[in-house]
Amino acid sequence: MHKTAVRSTIAVGMVFAAGIALAGCASASPSSSTAPTAAAGAVDLSGVCPATVTIQTDWNPEADHGHLYQLLGPNPVINADKKSVSGDLYASGKSTGVKVEIRSGGPAIGFSTVSSEMYKDKDITLGYVSTDEAVQLSASLPTTAVFAENDISPQMIMWDPATYPKVKTIKELATALKNDGGVVRYFQGAAYMGYLQGSGILPESQTDGAYDGTPAKFVTAKGKDGQQGFATAEPYIYQNEVSAWGKPVDFQLINDTGYPIYPEAMSVRSSELSTLSPCLKKLVPVLQQADVDYISKPAATNKLVTDLVTAFNNGWVYSEKVADFGVSQMKKLKIASNESNAYVGDMDEARVQKVIDIDTPLFTASGSAPKAGLKAADLFTNEFLDTSIGF
Repeated sequence: MHKTAVRSTIAVGMVFAAGIALAGCASASPSSSTAPTAAAGAVDLSGVCPATVTIQTDWNPEADHGHLYQLLGPNPVINADKKSVSGDLYASGKSTGVKVEIRSGGPAIGFSTVSSEMYKDKDITLGYVSTDEAVQLSASLPTTAVFAENDISPQMIMWDPATYPKVKTIKELATALKNDGGVVRYFQGAAYMGYLQGSGILPESQTDGAYDGTPAKFVTAKGKDGQQGFATAEPYIYQNEVSAWGKPVDFQLINDTGYPIYPEAMSVRSSELSTLSPCLKKLVPVLQQADVDYISKPAATNKLVTDLVTAFNNGWVYSEKVADFGVSQMKKLKIASNESNAYVGDMDEARVQKVIDIDTPLFTASGSAPKAGLKAADLFTNEFLDTSIGF
């Protein structure tokens, strides 16, 4: 399920961080339409890629998307109305001869799936499509992943370690909640919850699909309840930025229960894979290197991410400290990693097939059956990856 169904928002006041061009208001003007020129010795994407490579994300700017904002050259232009940012597309400090536009998802696209947005707007070159979304919409909105910037999903279930000191897994939490009368709160419709319930890890009677994205009910429960979240954000936010809580939470990744989706894999419309291949052969290695560069030195990009959040001003709150924490968690939990290879971005056929096998009966029962006879090879390709680029 796409992130818009499961991301949380904690609304507080924000102050705009100056220093970046701002568009999207009456007095603002768009950036120059002059085409960039690839720098000497740089990767040249002109001629094989669209003049503007447009990328649709599934949420507001955050560290999880840092590799994308790493692509932006100097003086990016923010469009606050459209919740997007654009500029020359850079690779390792040099212009590639094309521009890049990065669009926010979630509230910016009415909480629709990235897949549906990609089919609605054919200007979108690549979009963030998690494996379970690709499975669910494979019959109606087929997409093919070409680069998985993160190896595992940061989706988690969290709880209060002071209330449940012996709990280390979601299954153990379920037993504790049964004895204590608590529930796990989550966004209704999350595919992973169908898996947790159906596998018996977390019985439906111990869940509550009325999560609204705020910390209020978790805080009010005083540790009795569990809650969904992201390991790259909530552990820091609840301990340091939710004053009514102000202490650690513990968690287990959904991935570690046996639901191994690739989150936000960069994907194209399946029918355009062949047409875009000349571009992808050059662009995907640029994406790989941007991922490596961002995780290695995230400070400047994290500043841009938080400036974008402030400029967009849509209720999403995200500080540089949360972004820094997000990067540290991506390293610590191997969310950003090479998996079993020496390079970044590949997808494993067995893992994708496992998700298909888990989700097909779930989606079929809910009325959105995947493509008949769907195979892992229908959903991804590793053909464009440069095997010399890794963490």
